[in-house]
Amino acid sequence: MPVAVWTIVAAAAASISLALGMRQTFGLFLLPLSAEQGISPAVLGIAVAFHNLVWGLSQPITGALADRHGAGRVMAGGALLLSAGLALPALLPNAVAVLFGIGVLTGIGVSCCGTGAALAAVGRAVTPEKRGEMIGLASAGGSLGQAALVPVAQSLIGGVGAVATLGILAATLLLIVPISRAIEWRAPIETSGPRATGLAGLPALARSALADRNFALLTLGFFACGFQLAFLTMHLPSHIAVCGLPAGLGATALMTVGLFNIPGSWLCGKISTYIRPEQALGWIYAVRSVAIACFAFTTPTPAGTVVFAAVMGFVWLGSIPLTNAAIAQRFGVADLGALYGVCFLSHQLGGFLGAGAGALLLEYAGSYAAFWPVMVAIGMLASGLNWIIRPPARALA
Repeated sequence: MPVAVWTIVAAAAASISLALGMRQTFGLFLLPLSAEQGISPAVLGIAVAFHNLVWGLSQPITGALADRHGAGRVMAGGALLLSAGLALPALLPNAVAVLFGIGVLTGIGVSCCGTGAALAAVGRAVTPEKRGEMIGLASAGGSLGQAALVPVAQSLIGGVGAVATLGILAATLLLIVPISRAIEWRAPIETSGPRATGLAGLPALARSALADRNFALLTLGFFACGFQLAFLTMHLPSHIAVCGLPAGLGATALMTVGLFNIPGSWLCGKISTYIRPEQALGWIYAVRSVAIACFAFTTPTPAGTVVFAAVMGFVWLGSIPLTNAAIAQRFGVADLGALYGVCFLSHQLGGFLGAGAGALLLEYAGSYAAFWPVMVAIGMLASGLNWIIRPPARALA
């Protein structure tokens, strides 16, 4: 493939790595911010829940803007919002700053710099036969941020404190601004296919897509992905601490998720070349649900926690290249960012409920015991929804 394509894939991976790596550290601040500043764990938990909701609500809009005007400029603006969202509670460590900075600003910022705009740009830059693999490769590279930023953040929290660590992460995220120059800085070049709908046509595009039974099922299934992953990202370190296991094991588990997601995302993207993406998605949700059941309903141990994190990591972000591939096969790539955003809104509604309900449960019940059966049931339902999706009448380039 041309060097320019590899540059776009590498830049997309770097932006996703920083944006998603940052949000994977939120769970590490849950108890330290409480000890340092007296900010209730429920406040940060609710802030992260709103972060997921705001991310989901803004993703169709930022995706449509990227489709029409180019992903790079959208990502650069998002980097500024991400940095501001972490700098605000670092400068003013109180509940309002946490709720607005992490709950609103970083939610909009990650919709610009995360998977939506960047992977749509990758999808437009490569040939149809390579699309799933290259989107998977960019997603896999994005996992490096989780593997790298989680232990760094854990070490910084122990060394300089939670507030100072937020400030350091805020400065680090500004690296996305120069990276974004390499990703579709101008409007996408028109091909023989349709022109991107843009922001004005987004409502009609969303209604048309959701009227398609199969897209609607894909979107409903994506709810489970957000529900499961947001809960684990936010609450797995606290669950481990509540169970009496070493505090550092939470960071180790999140780092393990990131490491195993690197080969897992690439493989999931490549699989879409050989089998229908919806069938593979059904298996991903089933594997996750079985792993969650085995972890939740047995006595937790350090070794078992690491094995659970490795299994979950292998299928962690694999749903993203597969979902993009499924949408591209049905609708083409002109509106890929916007349509992925519509689907992703369901994902983030799940994330909002998963992170928020977990925080409230910890606050009032002191444990997460009642939550695990719900996680398993929702995951298995998502498997069934994806397995009954019919293949597209014709695959679009």
